[in-house]
Amino acid sequence: MLSLPPSVRVFAARGATDLRKSFDALAAITREVLRQDPLSGHLFVFLNRRKDRIKVLYWDRVGFCLFYKRLEAGSFEAPEAEQIDVGTLLQMLEGIEISSVRRKKWYRRASG
Repeated sequence: MLSLPPSVRVFAARGATDLRKSFDALAAITREVLRQDPLSGHLFVFLNRRKDRIKVLYWDRVGFCLFYKRLEAGSFEAPEAEQIDVGTLLQMLEGIEISSVRRKKWYRRASG
C-alpha cells in the first residue's frame, strides 16, 4: 500500500510517452508538457502507447525515484484528467477500471 501525505498531488501525462526515456527526459516532459516542477515532490505518471507499462517519477529531496510496472496481460486505464488523486493512481496500479468507479459524496472542507 502506498502511503503519501495529503499535500502530494499526482499529475498524469496525457497521451503516450516513450518509456525508454530516462529520469532527466521524464523530468523535462514534466516541465514542458505538464508545466509542473519535477522537484516539487509530487508524482508524475506516464503511460506507453499500448498502456501496458507505467512509470511514476518523483523527487524525494535528494534524487529522482522511478516506479515502473509492466503488465503481463491487459492494460492500464488512462485517466481523463491531468491531475488525479492518490486513490485513482492506486486504482490504476491495481487494474481497477477507474471510469466505472463511483465515489460517495463525503464532506470536504472548502479550500481557501
